[in-house]
Amino acid sequence: MKGGGSCPPGVDCSEMLWSFAGSVIGIALCGYLSAQYFEPLDMTLIIGSFGASAVLVYGAIKSPLAQPRNLVGGHMLSALVGVLCWQVFGETLWLAAAMAVSLAVVLMLATKTLHPPGGATALIAVLGGAKIHSLGFFYVLVPAGAGALILLIVALFVNNICPNRRYPEYWF
Repeated sequence: MKGGGSCPPGVDCSEMLWSFAGSVIGIALCGYLSAQYFEPLDMTLIIGSFGASAVLVYGAIKSPLAQPRNLVGGHMLSALVGVLCWQVFGETLWLAAAMAVSLAVVLMLATKTLHPPGGATALIAVLGGAKIHSLGFFYVLVPAGAGALILLIVALFVNNICPNRRYPEYWF
């Protein structure tokens, strides 16, 4: 093999199916609840960063970045930072975006809640448009907190049905 490296480990079909099942259920549940209950109230329960969270909590369940503290804390803290940056720097969109992501990373590192999709959650608070901006600090609770909790509940259920999977590795 050229380059002296090795291939990443493979994933068996069972793991793929469980990851698929968790992703379908978690994202579908957020989307369904959003469409039925939140969007009629001009709110949302689903944001783009949840797609990346689904990869972690259903496909990389042993990763420290996928654990409950990181999932929920990372989204909520990043949402808080994003809303603050929008309110303080919103007149200069590029600055608000840069500050939101950067401060979210620092806060997640400082609080041991690093969850990479949190960076997107902070960015969405800035770039999400009028519907997201109108939520103000409620964005921290819905969609960021509530959506993350739904993904977590589904992860606890789906990842523990299979005897070969165990989630979470730790809570705190």
